[in-house]
Amino acid sequence: MVQRKLKLHGFNNLTKTLSFNIYDICYAATPDQVKGYIDYIDEAYNAERLTHILNDVVEIIGANILNVARQDYDPQGASVTMLISEEPVVAEQLSNSEAPGPLPEAVVAHLDKSHITVHTYPESHPDNGISTFRADIDVSTCGRISPLKALNYLIHSFDSDIVTLDYRVRGFTRDVRGRKHYIDHKINSIQNYLARDTRNLYEMIDVNVYQENIFHTKMMLKHFDLDSYLFGVAVEEMPPREQREISERIRHEMLEIFYGRNMSRGRRMR
Repeated sequence: MVQRKLKLHGFNNLTKTLSFNIYDICYAATPDQVKGYIDYIDEAYNAERLTHILNDVVEIIGANILNVARQDYDPQGASVTMLISEEPVVAEQLSNSEAPGPLPEAVVAHLDKSHITVHTYPESHPDNGISTFRADIDVSTCGRISPLKALNYLIHSFDSDIVTLDYRVRGFTRDVRGRKHYIDHKINSIQNYLARDTRNLYEMIDVNVYQENIFHTKMMLKHFDLDSYLFGVAVEEMPPREQREISERIRHEMLEIFYGRNMSRGRRMR
């Protein structure tokens, strides 16, 4: 179904911001394994790699890069900020439909004035072997297209165990009759912008404030293979009891991050 386009008076002044946190969790028992994990994360998601990811986002949304600032930090972490302007596209290419955005190999959309930022935060638990990596990403646009169209690509660019998403539309724009419009596209859930395969991988909950154009979604991976969470040791080198214990620690860490609170071991929340 084609959404009827608004006839605006002047520029579309709506600001649409997508902010999300991505968490990757790992089990690294010894100081050497922790150091190895942090070194790996710093290499895999250094400022150069993050810039490449954001360059791909810019290509997907059909924008021009005006300025790039990037920095690797000591002892760990990195940041990249891009200022962006729109690139000319024909009106038929524009879409605000509530549907999944492109994966890495797909479509070009439209973006007006905007910025994209990413910051990384590796860290480790002092005594239980759990290490985590967090990436904070913001995509903010001024114009017709929603930054949600870049969501699929960004989620698939990181190893995402937990994802916390916030989307908000601010300000207003006027049509040719002078009527204010506080949002210019239909949306009832961020989940509708995710591909079906992605939705099937995660448990998800929404907290939306429709009258304020605020949308919030949390995602937690449903199932995981322990071997892919171990750093410096293989799962077959561990006895079954240790495997169960480590799996419980990882799941406990995921639950605490997902619900945003500290929990007693053994307690399960649904």
